[in-house]
Amino acid sequence: MFSRSSLLAFCGPTLVLTALLSAGGCNATNKPTPVGGGGAGGSTNNGTAGDELFGGGSPGTGGGPLQTEPPCEGVDPNIDNDGDGYTGAAGDCNDCTTQMNPGAQDYPGNNIDEDCNGAKDDNPANCDAPLGLASPDPMDGARALGLCKVAQGPSWGVVSAQYITADGQALTNYDPQGLGHGILPSFGTNVKPQEGAKMLVLSSGAARQPSDPGFFPPEGYDKFYSTGSPPGYPKESPACPGVTTGEPYDSAGLRLVIKTPTNAKSLTFNLNFYTFEFPGFICSEYNDFFVAMLSPKPGNQVDGNISYDSKGNTISVNAGFLQVCHPQTASNGVFFDCPLGPDQLTGTGFDQYFGSPTDNSAATAWLQTTSPVETPGQNITVDFAIWDSGDGILDSTVLLDNFQFGLDDTPTVTEPIPDPK
Repeated sequence: MFSRSSLLAFCGPTLVLTALLSAGGCNATNKPTPVGGGGAGGSTNNGTAGDELFGGGSPGTGGGPLQTEPPCEGVDPNIDNDGDGYTGAAGDCNDCTTQMNPGAQDYPGNNIDEDCNGAKDDNPANCDAPLGLASPDPMDGARALGLCKVAQGPSWGVVSAQYITADGQALTNYDPQGLGHGILPSFGTNVKPQEGAKMLVLSSGAARQPSDPGFFPPEGYDKFYSTGSPPGYPKESPACPGVTTGEPYDSAGLRLVIKTPTNAKSLTFNLNFYTFEFPGFICSEYNDFFVAMLSPKPGNQVDGNISYDSKGNTISVNAGFLQVCHPQTASNGVFFDCPLGPDQLTGTGFDQYFGSPTDNSAATAWLQTTSPVETPGQNITVDFAIWDSGDGILDSTVLLDNFQFGLDDTPTVTEPIPDPK
């Protein structure tokens, strides 16, 4: 029986894609959009974080960070006057606004001490520069994401971190070398972090770029383990009716328990998904997935996954976000316009096939996932996880960065971040 690598070498990606599509495994059309039909998320917002996180607000309304501290004189320090769970006697330094208390996040630039610790604009940031590529400490994974604050006493922050498989088991039991996770200052030649100096990388292969020790090419690195799926998975892509996803292999993930700020209404993070399943295994059982499972799940969600395209396709080769690739038309007439071209593949390992240049992979470019925080001041759990499906070869990798909390009510949506060029 052929491996998928030998099948691609024998037939070539176009013929394999043709065989899959002619078998009725995908609902592709002749429209100039990627197969999967997901499009660019479910909102007209451009996906930039600035307005949501640092926009203007009026005192006590929660509509953005405070611009001025509201007056608060003569209130009883033993009564919770603003209803935020803290009295003046318990450390609330302004009991006339819910945006100021010991559990709040201190937003930069407004010269206000929201977290009541006696220092203004001191929310810790940019803590990832010293982190090592292969650090086994999952708290370093949180720092690489931009989460620099550890929860202590009434304050918000990271409570715990653990590297896991897709179904929540300890990853070290399956991947003792820790190659499924890494902390990188760049990915290839043209992809840089979204905040700080480094970013978290998870992979069903090796979370490395070719210049790193421990790198393995994504066309064939099999770690030879299989585990279960996250709750609610396997889930088939709406873009691929009739296709049954294979069992998970080589999964890697990071579980974070975070005490949310009392003044947070939303969370955001950035992701960039790379896959060697393009274009030969679109709408097949070999459908590698990335999920971000949030618990408690937002009330309007079917399950806890908050990263998906506007058609409900989980982030995979079947989602409608693949914009980084070589423009090409499959032999059945499906056109991939690849509006961002292949430059963001350069130097990542996804630009080579057994050492030769290839058009055999694709990436999404940076996306932003946004989701509401429905219980401010309480613990949430976020599981970031990626896995192979059907077998352990032809790997996928996700870059993760710039996790933040915001002050605006938001829907759950994933959308592209505009290319700064």
